[in-house]
Amino acid sequence: MTTKQNCYFKQNGIKYVDYKDVELLKKFLNPHARILSKKKTGVSTEYQKKLSMAVKRARFMALLPYLSR
Repeated sequence: MTTKQNCYFKQNGIKYVDYKDVELLKKFLNPHARILSKKKTGVSTEYQKKLSMAVKRARFMALLPYLSR
C-alpha cells in the first residue's frame, strides 16, 4: 500500500523550473548525478519533463556535472 505522493513543484507553487537554480536541481539527482525517476521523487509527468530539460541545460552550461563519483 503506497500513498500517492504530491508533486514538489505544485506544493511550492513553482511554475517554471529554472536551469540556473542548481540547488533545486540537485535535489532531484542521485549521488552519481543521474536524474531520479518520478516514481522516487513523486513529481508529476509535466514537471518531470521540465525538470529533465532544466538538468540537461544546466549540464550543457557547466552548472551541473554529467558524471559524479
